[in-house]
Amino acid sequence: MTPLRRRDVPAAEQGFTLIELIVSLALFGLIAVAGLALVENVLGVQAQTDGRLERLGDLQRAMFVVTSDLEQVSEGAITGSAAGVAFRRHAQANGGYGAPVAYTLVAGALTRTLMPVVPGEPIRSQRLLDGVSAARWRYRDGAAGWRDSWPPAEVERQGDWPDAIDVTLVLTPGRGRPAGTVRRIVALPVPIEKPRPAGMAAGIAA
Repeated sequence: MTPLRRRDVPAAEQGFTLIELIVSLALFGLIAVAGLALVENVLGVQAQTDGRLERLGDLQRAMFVVTSDLEQVSEGAITGSAAGVAFRRHAQANGGYGAPVAYTLVAGALTRTLMPVVPGEPIRSQRLLDGVSAARWRYRDGAAGWRDSWPPAEVERQGDWPDAIDVTLVLTPGRGRPAGTVRRIVALPVPIEKPRPAGMAAGIAA
């Protein structure tokens, strides 16, 4: 019996040669590697985007709290340096009496500290924003421009408020956290003078 040769077998019944199988497997491997690289790239971009969006949300929340506190500054002195600021914030829960608030940079985080209004209450600290390498506060003194500390040295101005407060935060890079600088300027409300008793002049007894 004479064995059939490949050219004697109809095309529809012929199989693959070893070389064809090797080439097919090589092509399949290349496609798989390319697909895996594409998937990894997409996942990496998604993770980076999620990290940036999360960072943006943290920045917006922190700036909202800072702005809200400064826009509701209550009676009392405002004291500050380039490293931080302290003032009283209007607090409806305390019968409208100002609640002491301070902002500082602690261990790489912008920290908001609520001082006790009633003796014996605990001091509450809130880490508003992590990943901050530096924070600078400045105070607008009308036509005199920006100051790095408040209040001014003049004794008669110890109770004055600045026209605005400027805070600049330097952000440290990290996983999903780009480096950069964030700045916010908040205009302060005009202080409301308390009514003086009859017969009292501004700072002079009758």
